[in-house]
Amino acid sequence: MSGPIESRSLIAGRYGEASGASFHGFNPVDGGPLQPAFPSAGLPLVDSAVEAAVQAAPGFAAASGLVRGSLLRAIADGLDAAVEELVERARLETALPRPRLAGETARTSGQLRMFAALVEEGSWVDARIDTANPARTPPKPDLRSMLRPIGPVAVFGASNFPLAFSVAGGDTASALAAGNPVVVKAHPAHPGTSAIAGRIVAEAIERTGLPAGTFSLLFDAGHTVGAALVQHPGIRAVGFTGSFRGGKALLELAARRPDPIPVYAEMGSVNPVFLLPEAIAAGPKQLAAGLHGSFTLGAGQFCTKPGLVFLEASGSATEEFLSEMRALTGAAAPVSLLTEGIAHKFREGVEERARLRTSAGAEGSRGFAAQTALFETTGAAFLAEPALAEEIFGPATLLVLCESREELLSAARGLAGQLTATVHGTEAELRRYAELLAVLETKAGRIVVNGFPTGVEVGHAQVHGGPWPATSDGRSTSVGAMAILRFARPVAFQGFPEGALPPELRDENPLGIRRLRDGLQEGLRQP
Repeated sequence: MSGPIESRSLIAGRYGEASGASFHGFNPVDGGPLQPAFPSAGLPLVDSAVEAAVQAAPGFAAASGLVRGSLLRAIADGLDAAVEELVERARLETALPRPRLAGETARTSGQLRMFAALVEEGSWVDARIDTANPARTPPKPDLRSMLRPIGPVAVFGASNFPLAFSVAGGDTASALAAGNPVVVKAHPAHPGTSAIAGRIVAEAIERTGLPAGTFSLLFDAGHTVGAALVQHPGIRAVGFTGSFRGGKALLELAARRPDPIPVYAEMGSVNPVFLLPEAIAAGPKQLAAGLHGSFTLGAGQFCTKPGLVFLEASGSATEEFLSEMRALTGAAAPVSLLTEGIAHKFREGVEERARLRTSAGAEGSRGFAAQTALFETTGAAFLAEPALAEEIFGPATLLVLCESREELLSAARGLAGQLTATVHGTEAELRRYAELLAVLETKAGRIVVNGFPTGVEVGHAQVHGGPWPATSDGRSTSVGAMAILRFARPVAFQGFPEGALPPELRDENPLGIRRLRDGLQEGLRQP
């Protein structure tokens, strides 16, 4: 239900009294502070939250998939019921439009229900049964394995998704689905939205009768709480979405622990787009409109925003495409970025590339305003200046005009790891540029053909990750059903009597889940 926003940190179902300095969220439109003030959680509250999570961990790990599923569905129902409250507060704190925020709320509840269905069905645990064979020399033991929860997880809210990548977002959903308690460090850009979502999660835990320590929410405007969480001996893994600098700092903190822990950090990407000649010739204006809409969507503050565009510089269609891109960018209205810090970094990045700017939108003068920018350079200049491949977070993109196919391929080979890579081309071109597709497969977690990377479907086949530096572990994804695998680890049980085994590994299969039994061939014959 709607009401005054509780600004205190939420520790295992109770609001804690923090002694740290207070901070405010800000309205990006005018830069003004929003009420209420949020006291930063001090180190004693960090200890309380993690200790509660440690105490809750065994009971929550033992909860069945049906119980975890009921929790995830209860959170989803709570978000849906509070959509108006969430959207109104998030709009004030982010300047994102209501339809976008309503859609993000639906995405957040949808992914919670996806994970609920996943854990209720149960086969994600990858149960494997190799029965004993005492007649073999040496005797073969009874050996069974499955994925088990990793332990309390620290989750960091993201600036650009106040719902889907924050308190009740994908990291929290997948960690809870795997059976792990979660301690969330709210992003200071949208503390009010985080407080509402945190209340909903805590209420769902209470309704489902799970340990209160299954979830806690901490506020802090700085880095003290986050650093303490990563270094706390009770935390067993970290989920983070943000900048390369922030993710790398968390990785270094985790590596310096006496017992290093995994940090699953999504740290940014320029999401290169390759426009092949026949695709440009088929519709240069339409292609320009689609690309412009993608790099300016959400004021360019998506982690999948296309920040680099490669094309071969020849022909009238290419000139028509370039002309349309310049015109669309020049007609763009000013936008409000999420935070003062993001706006400052964006302006810095634009100024550093001022010599390459060929078009710019209208300037804004209030709050955290930004001016859309289009840059252009040659393939040779791009190859000679590695800094041009760095991300500018916001409504800007760089067109790289290559002299030849070989120069375009060289640029692709030199790219760092990315979340996405996109190719526009006809079917015949895709065959001729098979080498480009092969290169991009080594560079990105998701390859898009004749589309645009903004918009990340939440599903079972999605990969939202990529090689370093896009993510800290290119084998993982932070979106989709496979995200649950980050917060589980394989455990083998040897020689256990039937009654001591986890239900998923018992011979009678009481949960009815699919299992791999007595080797691959036997597993393939299972219905």
